[in-house]
Amino acid sequence: MPAAFAPLHGLRILSLALNLPGPAALLRCRRLGASCTKLEPPAGDPMGRYNPGAYAELHAGVKVLPADLKTREGQQLLQRELARTDVLLTSFRPSALHKLGLGWKELHSRHPTLTQVAIVGAAGDRAEEPGHDLTYLAEHDLVTGVDLPATLYADMSGALIASEAVLQAALRKQERYAGTGDPHPEGLYLEVPLTDAAGWLALPRRWGLTQSTGAVGGAHAGYRVYACVDGRVAVAALEPHFAARLCELAGAGADMGAAATHEAIRAFLARRTRAEIDALAVQQDLPLHTLE
Repeated sequence: MPAAFAPLHGLRILSLALNLPGPAALLRCRRLGASCTKLEPPAGDPMGRYNPGAYAELHAGVKVLPADLKTREGQQLLQRELARTDVLLTSFRPSALHKLGLGWKELHSRHPTLTQVAIVGAAGDRAEEPGHDLTYLAEHDLVTGVDLPATLYADMSGALIASEAVLQAALRKQERYAGTGDPHPEGLYLEVPLTDAAGWLALPRRWGLTQSTGAVGGAHAGYRVYACVDGRVAVAALEPHFAARLCELAGAGADMGAAATHEAIRAFLARRTRAEIDALAVQQDLPLHTLE
């Protein structure tokens, strides 16, 4: 983020969230200017063990403190931190939060101006269901074969939605300081279900855009992945002028849905190397990207 773009400057966030969605949201908020502190259990965040590099990047600029919240000392530290916090970020199931004395009713009574952003698996009554990124994507028809998705889509999009929720808390704080809002605003409870994040990403599929009959699902000959001599080519010649230029080069017909057009483009690219295609993309101003 550019240094001047810091809409969360002055906002204090305390995170109890482990693994990926919470720390990714915290990373986003830190890059937006927030002051971030995280309490971790004595064993640390599991991410620190199974991917130290990712853990280091996720926690750059974050003050990390060890705290066993099941002990009196840990609870005292938690309450001290909460007293100077604007937003609490969590990723526990509701029952786990209640056991730690962090149910929203109790939390709000102790810290009435505190906002909680709670990342959960699913909304409402389903918040206790076990799940992970893969099951959230599968629920929305985003797992289409036996291969795993290329990235953790629900976790990362959920992190972005969580950072949007934090921005809402920041806006209330800024309005208070500017004298345009409630001088003593009540804190908010903002729930971020990862299933909803997956559902948001799945909208193009539900609309049919990325189904096999959709223009960006393979039906359009100019929007596909083709093989070349030494790799693959991501072809995104979707707009008519790009499609027409590609068809002209391949000696193909203008009907981008016709099998003959698909075959002509496939054969044209199959005879060329990645270097030749990269040069062609520049010369002809075509949206092509070669891959190993």
